[in-house]
Amino acid sequence: MYNSIRGTLTGKAATRVFLENQGIEYELEVSFHTASALPELGSKVRLFTYLHHREDVMKLYGFLEEPERRLFLDLLRVDGIGPKQALRILSGTTVEAFLRILEAEDVKALTRIPGLGVKTAQKVLLSLKGKINLEEEGIPREEKELHAALVEMGFEPSKATDALRRALKECREEGLSGESLEREAFRRAIILMSGTNG
Repeated sequence: MYNSIRGTLTGKAATRVFLENQGIEYELEVSFHTASALPELGSKVRLFTYLHHREDVMKLYGFLEEPERRLFLDLLRVDGIGPKQALRILSGTTVEAFLRILEAEDVKALTRIPGLGVKTAQKVLLSLKGKINLEEEGIPREEKELHAALVEMGFEPSKATDALRRALKECREEGLSGESLEREAFRRAIILMSGTNG
């Protein structure tokens, strides 16, 4: 599980970049906007990440800005949209423009974004209208990082938020702090979402 990778930019294309960190070169799938905003090769950069892991594939996705990653994760909540299509959508618009279109309930404008047909655009509107909050002021660091880790494991973002906040509250009330707090809250959040006890 990775929240971000900081390293030297060793290569980049339209939607793919390479970062070297301590002798390991990472390949990350990125949106056109992230790729075009990156500095020249040899520069030090930090990319927020999402690890997509299924039985037959493992890919690392990178985002220059945290709001882009959060929108990417929200798009994955929409039935029928996977990481590849979500990245195409992010490459065809900006986060700000996408949110304006959602607010206006403009299905026609959504269909002009590459990767979105009429039916999928309607699903996006129904699934995400009024449910995206890209603001992170006031959210503790540990909550943001643990939430990202839970989403990477495949849990639904909104359910992960609720379970994690409940777990963190319980752990803080029990006097836990620091790494012990994070480990125990993470464990309890998984149990809450898995519907198991103990």
